Amino acid sequence: EGTTVLLVEQNARMALRVAQHAYVLETGRVVREGTARDLLEDPRVQEAYLGG
Repeated sequence: EGTTVLLVEQNARMALRVAQHAYVLETGRVVREGTARDLLEDPRVQEAYLGG
């Protein structure tokens, strides 16, 4: 049906530009999960990972 790609990237903004769905890990634990659009629009993700 489709293809899954596991992308491990320190640049969250770049990773979310190419992903449809993403998981944000912090110290080995998933702290956020959702569509790339939802994560880019999430104020907590913006503050912690995208420079506010």
